[in-house]
Amino acid sequence: MAWLHINAPGRGVTPSARSWCQCGRDLFVAGQARALALIADHAQHRDLCPLLVRQEGKAA
Repeated sequence: MAWLHINAPGRGVTPSARSWCQCGRDLFVAGQARALALIADHAQHRDLCPLLVRQEGKAA
């Protein structure tokens, strides 16, 4: 399982994001640009993580 937690509290407060995965990934960032980058990276990680990607149908 992989989780993404985004905290965007409102005007004048810095947003943050945290990405966890059962493979050991645990990343935290603060700031709008970094949070957006982590969101994109988290989506890519979900597609590539060997613990999350279904192995059926893949070439050996």
